[in-house]
Amino acid sequence: MESPRQRSVSLQMKMLIGFLIGLVAGLIVNQTQPGADWVLWLTSYVTQPIGNIFLRLLFMLVIPLLFSALVMGIAEMGDIRALKRIGIKTLVYTVLLSSIAVVIALTVTNLFNPGRGIDPAQAQAMLETGGSRASAIVSQGADQPGGVAAFIDIIPINAASAASDNTKILSFMFFALVFGIGLLLVDSPAARRLEEVIQGLFDVMMKLIGLVIRLAPIAVTCFMFNLAALFGWELLIRLGAYAGVVLLALGLHMFVVYPLALRLFAGVSPIGFFRNIQEAMVVAFSTSSSNATLPTALRVAEQKLNLPPRVSRFVLTIGATANQNGTAIFEGVTVLFLAQFFSVELTLWQQVTVLLVCILGGIGTAGVPSGSLPVVALILGMVGVPPLGIGLVLGVDRFLDMCRTTLNVAGDLTIATIVARGEEHVPIAPPGEEGAAVAEAHPS
Repeated sequence: MESPRQRSVSLQMKMLIGFLIGLVAGLIVNQTQPGADWVLWLTSYVTQPIGNIFLRLLFMLVIPLLFSALVMGIAEMGDIRALKRIGIKTLVYTVLLSSIAVVIALTVTNLFNPGRGIDPAQAQAMLETGGSRASAIVSQGADQPGGVAAFIDIIPINAASAASDNTKILSFMFFALVFGIGLLLVDSPAARRLEEVIQGLFDVMMKLIGLVIRLAPIAVTCFMFNLAALFGWELLIRLGAYAGVVLLALGLHMFVVYPLALRLFAGVSPIGFFRNIQEAMVVAFSTSSSNATLPTALRVAEQKLNLPPRVSRFVLTIGATANQNGTAIFEGVTVLFLAQFFSVELTLWQQVTVLLVCILGGIGTAGVPSGSLPVVALILGMVGVPPLGIGLVLGVDRFLDMCRTTLNVAGDLTIATIVARGEEHVPIAPPGEEGAAVAEAHPS
């Protein structure tokens, strides 16, 4: 019988193959049949709908999964002291890594100045191309509360309405957090039966999502074909300096900050860690959604990294919305890039303001595709940069969204690994084959 490890590796390889097939086929079509009617028909009525169906199936299941995972993660703490300890550690490492992320973003952007010297004619064409969508994003950002109102808005008036709105996921998580604390504090037969029901809900959601994930290779192929067929190499060279700076900042955080944090705070081999989370990173890259990747991240944390469920469920469900280092980096680079383009000189205090808002934006941004764009529009207005300038970056946003989501998910798993270290009766296995052996000896 095929082991879970073999099945996961097989699925991962299928997704990688689908990624390559979609990319190569899309580039060939873009170079040989640019703008052809049949290409537009294929992307509009076949590949895009298939990808959307896959995402909708995941989003349909992810809300009950998020609720049950967070509630059970808290309930399994055993006592309020354990919740306080793990919660504080999660918050500290989240703020620390998010702060480092934004500092990296502002540093590399000031160093390379990607907003200087762009051809005005090309920039105007890009603004016109993305004008309508930019206006919609600015309008969406304007509808979001700010200041004290934004803090109060975290507490939902209606948990059901918060669950139905992707921009209110943080509010729904607050409800799940409070519900889990209540379940932890009440020790009665009825409460224990309710806990069993929620555990059953979690098991059912994981099973259903496991079935949906089998469609991932097909969805990945469709996503990449659309991206390459419609944009081609232009996606990579248009605004090349800006995209390059974003990718540089993301790369520094992924391959310098995370490995150092894993080695210093968790005593874990970074190479083995990244090898074990490959599947979650591929799903994150293809879906551009931390929420859609949550089921895979939970499975990877418990089966590959051998993290205890009470830690992984709490940290990863919180992290899907509250720990988005890639989003914070993207917001920081984009704001400074557009300020440079429009020749708006930001003072040191304004850049500190950008840093703080980006940290908060990375914590409160919805974990859905392009969820950070309204936050960018808000920050632009705060520092005197025309918010409609966001239309300049829309041509490459999809690709950068895929990259920053990958960093977000890797960051969630990094913090989960660090937080689990030092918890009593928690065996932290060295990643790799040795880790698999420990996982068998200490089943969750």
